[in-house]
Amino acid sequence: MTRYVAGIDGGQSRTRAVIADERGRIIGRGDAGPADELGVSPESTRMHDALAGSLDAARRDAALDANVVFDAIVAGMSGYQGHVYGVAPTLPTRRLTLLHDSRIAHAGAFAGGSGVVVIAGTGSMAYGVAPDGSTRTAGGWGYLFGDEGSGFWIARTALSRAMRGDAKLETQALQFFDAPDLRKLARRVYMGEISRGQLAAFAPVVLQSSGEAVDATAQALAALALAGLPESCTQAARFSFVGGIVGDAHVRAALATALERALRERGLDGGIVEPRYPPELGAVLLAFKEAGIELSSPLRQAQGDKG
Repeated sequence: MTRYVAGIDGGQSRTRAVIADERGRIIGRGDAGPADELGVSPESTRMHDALAGSLDAARRDAALDANVVFDAIVAGMSGYQGHVYGVAPTLPTRRLTLLHDSRIAHAGAFAGGSGVVVIAGTGSMAYGVAPDGSTRTAGGWGYLFGDEGSGFWIARTALSRAMRGDAKLETQALQFFDAPDLRKLARRVYMGEISRGQLAAFAPVVLQSSGEAVDATAQALAALALAGLPESCTQAARFSFVGGIVGDAHVRAALATALERALRERGLDGGIVEPRYPPELGAVLLAFKEAGIELSSPLRQAQGDKG
């Protein structure tokens, strides 16, 4: 009987699940809503539903039987600190492992090697692993206390400037959120009618129209990357960036320049490397380890898979 594992990336805007068979073939993918538990009540099913929904969508995409039981499922969750605050997830697996999403992002980016991964999506944080195995975490304080360089941070900064009189940003914000004025827009945010993910979706508009915002974002992410560098890394350092914000070409170019300058100032060598796999596939790699399945080749798409 074929054995299956699954990896899940649970974010503040979207949750993505991937299913692989025992040969390392990706056979199914599925998405669902946000899975983070920031500010939820004990009755919240936010995480539970996002994990179950994304996995079920991936199962249907893979044309697997509804009764399939996975050997292992690893889910990386935004903001997860070892405790589920709402209704605990229940998934059809012999072994379920919940981790902070930085762990699966790192596993995907470096496929088990050393380096610093920086997540820049709705939120932001950095997680570094040195060749000697030591680790370091930076950022990840959430939208109230940090998230510099994230989509939420970019949007919040832009809206703050609009509220202080930046007419261009005001026009862009009112048009994007379909709001009659900034006070009504602010009230919709405070009343929860506009989610963190929806607010962060305004970030690409800001980045496309403001070189100043691009430079500020690049500098914030470069600083976050260095803050995530373990102390034992005294020579060449590798950095990998994942998330929607670094998908912007202008941000990536500015980020390379800012990081190069920051490394030079600290007397370090190194630079940016492209992630080997996305976070959800990093979760799949960790699921294979949890299941005790050793892969003989890299992860690959199954024939006919659309991912």
